Amino acid sequence: MHLRTEALAAALLATVATAGTAAVPAAEAAALPPLGADTSLLVVAPHPDDETLCCGGIVQRVLHAGGHVSVVWVTSGDAALVGLLLERALWNPARARQFGAQRMAEARAATARLGVARSGQLFLGYPDRGVLDLLGEYRTTPYRSRTTGASAVPYPDALFPGHPYTGASLERDFAAVLERVQPTLILAPSPQDAHPDHRGAGLLTIAVSGRRGMLARVRYWIVHGGEGWPSPRGLMAGVPLTPAPRGRGLAPAPFTLLPAEEDDKLHALEAYTTQLRVMAPFLLAFVRTTELFSTRAAVDPAALQPPAP
Repeated sequence: MHLRTEALAAALLATVATAGTAAVPAAEAAALPPLGADTSLLVVAPHPDDETLCCGGIVQRVLHAGGHVSVVWVTSGDAALVGLLLERALWNPARARQFGAQRMAEARAATARLGVARSGQLFLGYPDRGVLDLLGEYRTTPYRSRTTGASAVPYPDALFPGHPYTGASLERDFAAVLERVQPTLILAPSPQDAHPDHRGAGLLTIAVSGRRGMLARVRYWIVHGGEGWPSPRGLMAGVPLTPAPRGRGLAPAPFTLLPAEEDDKLHALEAYTTQLRVMAPFLLAFVRTTELFSTRAAVDPAALQPPAP
């Protein structure tokens, strides 16, 4: 492992140990703060659709209470291989970028259905399936996307078009989002999520929010939680979301959706036509009566370490 990767891992572990656990009293473990007109919610989504899967219900609740919601998408989902294959965009960089732009448009439509204003729809445009690499080997050296061929943000609709695909640039852009949104609540993926981009987005959130004194505001969710999860697959009315196998020890608290919130979450998810063509049973399994959030980022310390180059 390179020295810079080891240093980042040590910093992340220290941040979580000193800020994450100490800042949240044991009595408040796994609890969400009150949601009201003074709530500024930031949802950190590794890809378009993650924000609806994890948090479509709580997004509506905050907005209905008069609060503000922003979603930041770390990537544009331009390396979804099955989707690229169906769109005949595999190994075609220009078509892959078009696919990423299509997924961004779906994200705008989905979150608009949840009530999120366009000003709260924030795209960073970093490389799909490359987020963890940016936090390690490519912290200062530009990363080249295997699907789009880009080594800098290629999307005009992103917040910072042309910013290089490096970990340092990603951290600066994420810090700019925190400065812009001033969140009172941040919902981010747990580093125990099985998908490398989700793990990377969680580590990014921990590192940057920790440096800005915001780590106590973060709650964590899981989408890729283990083989066969969520179970049962498909749309199942009246069924709660069960804790993910990969989330054992995180003690997630259930957030119960109202029936209308569950219906509108489904309506938002239906905007993701490219993804529903590929994995509808998996996606629909998140339209449940509950969403799950934890105050703990991870139980396994290994989940907090970037991979070796």
